[in-house]
Amino acid sequence: MIIALKRNVRAEEQEHLIEWLEDQGVRTHISEGEFQTIIGLVGDTTRIDTDLISGLAFVEGVTRISEPFKKANRKFHPEDTVIRVPGSTAAFGGGAFQLIAGPCSVESEAQVETIARAVKKSGAGVLRGGAFKPRTSPYDFQGLHEEGIRILSEVKKLTGLPIITEIMDIAHLPLFEDVDIIQVGARNMQNFELLKELGKTDKPILLKRGLANNMKELLMSAEYIMAGGNEQVILCERGVRTFETYTRNTLDLSAVAVLHELSHLPVVVDPSHATGAARYVKPMALAAAACGADGLMIEVHNDPPHALCDGPQSLTPEQFDDVAKAVAKVRKAIME
Repeated sequence: MIIALKRNVRAEEQEHLIEWLEDQGVRTHISEGEFQTIIGLVGDTTRIDTDLISGLAFVEGVTRISEPFKKANRKFHPEDTVIRVPGSTAAFGGGAFQLIAGPCSVESEAQVETIARAVKKSGAGVLRGGAFKPRTSPYDFQGLHEEGIRILSEVKKLTGLPIITEIMDIAHLPLFEDVDIIQVGARNMQNFELLKELGKTDKPILLKRGLANNMKELLMSAEYIMAGGNEQVILCERGVRTFETYTRNTLDLSAVAVLHELSHLPVVVDPSHATGAARYVKPMALAAAACGADGLMIEVHNDPPHALCDGPQSLTPEQFDDVAKAVAKVRKAIME
């Protein structure tokens, strides 16, 4: 349930209403907009008398939310959420657009530093790199683990770029102290125990859509994190599995528009994992920018043929620079 207050509501009236609502056994969430204040209610609202609240002079209206996701719901928070990465200028949502770039897997400090300096020069604001790698085959490269995070932290000091890397087990969380954004990969989108623990952290969480999950399920996974107290969730569309075999997955760009309609959370697109082929990354990146994505996550490697992971879908630094410039033109065009 949400309660919209009129613009001229007095602070004491609002506080009194919140106290009364919480006495009814529900939790309240306040969203202060430029023109309106929204009180969102979480919990069993069946006992709340909507007619009684609607009759208050300072209440604009009362609406029951039918969707099971509450905190992630745009009705709950009409204005776009802007997620800022602490210690940097990077931000997502509310008109802020961010490029995330880097190698699929951390291989060496020299490799990551070379790529980081190149993508930063091309406009990337966040450095990605996998330390723990979920692989389909147990015989494939699984990442450098703790050493991978150490390398990312060192490159962060050298370049000033905030870092994002994927978590696979909540037991690894102490290792992520210096990580700026924690990524939840597609395979862990419905690892609910992991999501609940991440809800207790104070770091931004990038939540990738699962291989065969719909948008409602993605938003419900975001709800798990937000219900725990961490409302800094970035949604990521990275393609879903279909019958198509010419691409690694099928990139669902309609998700950007639908998720923006349903939720106030920022939405980024990963065209690298979606297509699985470097030659398709640029057109899909441009399409994602055109349809209103709040950012792009792109894999970049200085030597793709010899990459230990996902070389075929990785751009070279020169190709990434070309994509970044083209994306900037598209964004400028759609804002005019």
